[in-house]
Amino acid sequence: MQDDVRLLSEDDLALIHALQLRPRASWTELGEVLGVDAVTVARRWQRLRERGEAWVCVSPGPAVFDQLCAAYIDIDCAAGETDTVVAALVAHPHMLTLERAGGSNRILATVGTRDFDQISRYTLDILPALPHIAAVRARIVTHWFTEGGSWRIDALAPEQQQRLRTTPTRTTQDRGLPLTSLDQALIAELSRDGRAAHTALAATLDTSPSTIKRRIDDLTRLGLLSFRCDFARPMGGWPVAVTFWATAPTAALPEIGHALIGLPQTRNCAAVSGPHNLVVQAGLHSVAEVTRFENQLATTHPGLTITDRTITLRHEKLLGRILDRHGRSRAVVPPDVWRDTATAP
Repeated sequence: MQDDVRLLSEDDLALIHALQLRPRASWTELGEVLGVDAVTVARRWQRLRERGEAWVCVSPGPAVFDQLCAAYIDIDCAAGETDTVVAALVAHPHMLTLERAGGSNRILATVGTRDFDQISRYTLDILPALPHIAAVRARIVTHWFTEGGSWRIDALAPEQQQRLRTTPTRTTQDRGLPLTSLDQALIAELSRDGRAAHTALAATLDTSPSTIKRRIDDLTRLGLLSFRCDFARPMGGWPVAVTFWATAPTAALPEIGHALIGLPQTRNCAAVSGPHNLVVQAGLHSVAEVTRFENQLATTHPGLTITDRTITLRHEKLLGRILDRHGRSRAVVPPDVWRDTATAP
């Protein structure tokens, strides 16, 4: 990864926003909306991807949350050993996101496993036994209101956004069906490159392009798979990520949660176990916006009590992407939440 750092241009951000709305749209479709030819769009994206400044990957579909167990986990590290712990944990396929938050010896992780038993084993048996980990505290997600794949920047005109929006064609039928081994392998490959061609995926997975297309279409329709475009946020104008731990009246929790996901700053919002029943994670342009956003939450929802807030000092891993200090992708560990936690590296 090169050391030179440049801010993403308006053209870069427009392309990223377009891919957030249509992650697998053709270059021709994207070029028509952006007002440039397909070759230019493809060249811009290749440059962004090669530099690790933007990427398309898979994101959990809404039905996946019915099948898996997720948790926010606070990890305390021995003094001076946090880098060592991070280097070990980024290789774990269950560690979806790792943030250095709240101090030099603390890590905030987002973890996903195939069921409650696996997350129990991971937090009670596996993590505490790793060298230099002093304490582990888990908050189990009881309901996701939204996750980061739904977050959008605002770089396109409303008319451009409308042209790229599509109406979901999901069905609730067969949502409980487990993913096949081919599905899991396909998702792993799409984690590396969410825009990979059907022919390339078929060659890697030893099947036909038509099978790949059908499985992607089926998994998307069933709500088991979605795609997201992400980018080096500090280079794109969103250098600050903050996590709010809050308490809401139980009866009002669904209403408040669904209201919060309508705010443009909100990236993740979930109901969780523990003394605080709601977590809100926001992407902001500056540290000064933290207090303003918190005041907005308090004013709009007077029944919501924010009990703690933590600014992320650095993202080490984001949905399987290992990041450098500028937020650029430098490696990929495909998430594998179906894997037995006992086999984690």
